[in-house]
Amino acid sequence: MLVRDAMSTVVLTIGPAHTLRQAAALMSARRVGAAVVHDPDGTGIGILTERDILNSLGLGQDPDTERAHAHTTTDVVFATPAWTLEEAAVAMNHGGFRHLIVLDEDGPAGIVSVRDIIRCWAPRRQGALHVPA
Repeated sequence: MLVRDAMSTVVLTIGPAHTLRQAAALMSARRVGAAVVHDPDGTGIGILTERDILNSLGLGQDPDTERAHAHTTTDVVFATPAWTLEEAAVAMNHGGFRHLIVLDEDGPAGIVSVRDIIRCWAPRRQGALHVPA
């Protein structure tokens, strides 16, 4: 199975000047764990994740004054829609992250997360899931 089969094509994109509270509200409303941060005048494309926001809060920073650009990962590993899910999983495991921005020739085409990969790999079951002890 390929990344194109698992990725979400609805990408939340925010600007670098968004506050962390604004980013968190948008992420919550769209039920996503990451936002693409697009800064055409600066670093280009980065990613802000729920973990980045939690780290900021854990440091006691104010989500109403902290800006996305200060917490954005700009050293991003990008996937392509033609990658296999195994390639995506290896990249995530190697880099220690849970989301990959998927780029095609036109720019961001989607995001693939660990959850997306698991959803594709896990067997579909009816009813309750029994987890062995």
